[in-house]
Amino acid sequence: MRYAEHTGYRVGSRGLTAVRLAGVVLSAVLGMADAAVVPDMLGRPVAIPDRPLRVVSLAPSITETAYTLGRGDWLVGVTDVCDFPPRVRQLPKVGGIVAPNLEQIVRLRPDLVFTTAEGNTRDLLDRLQRLGLPAFALQPNSYGRVIESILAMGRALSADQAARRIVDDIQRHVDRVQGAVAGRSRPGVLYLLWTEPLIAAGAATYLDDLLRLAGGRNIVRERTGSYPRLNWEQVVARMPDVILLADHRDESEDPAIGRGDVPSEWRAWQAVPATRTGRVLAVSSNTILRPGPRLGDGLLRLGRAIHPEAFPVPEAK
Repeated sequence: MRYAEHTGYRVGSRGLTAVRLAGVVLSAVLGMADAAVVPDMLGRPVAIPDRPLRVVSLAPSITETAYTLGRGDWLVGVTDVCDFPPRVRQLPKVGGIVAPNLEQIVRLRPDLVFTTAEGNTRDLLDRLQRLGLPAFALQPNSYGRVIESILAMGRALSADQAARRIVDDIQRHVDRVQGAVAGRSRPGVLYLLWTEPLIAAGAATYLDDLLRLAGGRNIVRERTGSYPRLNWEQVVARMPDVILLADHRDESEDPAIGRGDVPSEWRAWQAVPATRTGRVLAVSSNTILRPGPRLGDGLLRLGRAIHPEAFPVPEAK
């Protein structure tokens, strides 16, 4: 599909007269005159019209951020896995994160498409550009860059003050967790995004930063990939004190740590400290694996899992 379809004309149509073509070009020029140029997180200048926008989100964290910025009514399309807040489930879907349906995106006539380097490929970004769709790339690959991505979305969506409030709220959670774990020992932690196969949070990721902020020490230090696959021999050799399993089910409002759904065969690995001491825990993952406004809540969950003694549960009244 070519950009001409985005303008309402079919490629190769003989009915596209010079007058019509001139009108299309003039509209584009006038639109650019009212546009602000905002750099995305890859350093690419993106022209963004100065008016309410039609926005497509290609990641759940982006969708959540747009709503929390007060721009949920600007969203016209989201991925199949965007499910928070619940009302987002009623929006048109554009497919998966890795390979969204480009024809559907074009049909939605977006002014801006938000992508993330953590989930979308660079090839997808290039294809969006070739279709003439303004794409704004985010790159939340560290805790600091998560904060930058929220501020960048605030700039792109004319919601700077709301973005600052989100960042301040996350920082309050960080300060609380760091204060609670200060001076405590740092157990070795293995955070598994998946168990079949074993896929772990690696070094140079925002998850690695979160484990450190929560008072842990990530046992996966190789830089061969952000989310490497491991085998059990590697796990045994690294001797994790805590193993955290990402629970991908819908989470409740209760931030308690669950101990269910731990693979029964893991009990045989008694050489692993985490298995021997019963510190293999399932943790609700949405607030952790989505680098957006709820990341502070996710950090608190990690802190409670790694250092439960530092976060006493309030007694019931």
